[in-house]
Amino acid sequence: QVQLVESGGGLVQAGDSLRLSCAASGRTFSSGAMAWFRQAPGKERGFVAAISWSGGSTYYAESVKGRFTISRDNAKNTVYLQMNSLKPEDTAVYYCAGRRNTIATTTRTLYDYWGQGTQVTVSS
Repeated sequence: QVQLVESGGGLVQAGDSLRLSCAASGRTFSSGAMAWFRQAPGKERGFVAAISWSGGSTYYAESVKGRFTISRDNAKNTVYLQMNSLKPEDTAVYYCAGRRNTIATTTRTLYDYWGQGTQVTVSS
């Protein structure tokens, strides 16, 4: 079993940066792909970014491409989401997700583990 705990959210202004962290416990972390999803009020949880177990493959939603960077440190059992040039439309609860499979995917239902989420609010 893997437990995921997100941190790093907060209230920032448009144009600012934030780095989210997701600390994982459990011996299977380093062998599985990881991802970030987000959910704004009244909307479905949507894909943001994903990374393969090795870190060699990454995927991004079009809306964040060029602004967000996903990375992982398997020695620290942690995955990160660096968010630059934040916009008000990035406001959402951000969730970390993990799967036992090594291949990253953008499909929410293919992830086996989920964190509780961290709130990111971007003011204009």
